[in-house]
Amino acid sequence: MQKLNFPTYSFRFKNSENKVSIFDEIRKKFILLTPEEWVRQHVVQFLLQDKKYPKSYINVEKLIKINELSKRYDGVVFQPNGEIFLLIECKAPEVPISQQTFDQIARYNLVLKAKYLMVTNGLNHYFCQMDFENEKYVFLRELPEYK
Repeated sequence: MQKLNFPTYSFRFKNSENKVSIFDEIRKKFILLTPEEWVRQHVVQFLLQDKKYPKSYINVEKLIKINELSKRYDGVVFQPNGEIFLLIECKAPEVPISQQTFDQIARYNLVLKAKYLMVTNGLNHYFCQMDFENEKYVFLRELPEYK
């Protein structure tokens, strides 16, 4: 897999029927290793190890309903009160981050109402803080650490 713009983390891999899987600490199972999953697993480690977010507050790959359509978010971090603190959108490294990507996460956030957004393809990371009053997001240099 491609080297990403994250610190180096150690992962558990499994090979079966010529397919490689990576262990997901959050879902507690091996997941088929795709380029997007490679990015998602780096994001999980980044949140756990670098930003010190509690594992019990992180959730990945869950279905949500948006305008009667079933969509799947890549990741969220909850606050202790159950509200969503951070919404994460991961793309494979070869997928450029575009306005479409931000439109996608903004649509999801109309339902989820996260305070922060993270968009990454593993090479480029974007962090935003929501300004719900003015219906816009403000770009940040980095994500806040867990407090």
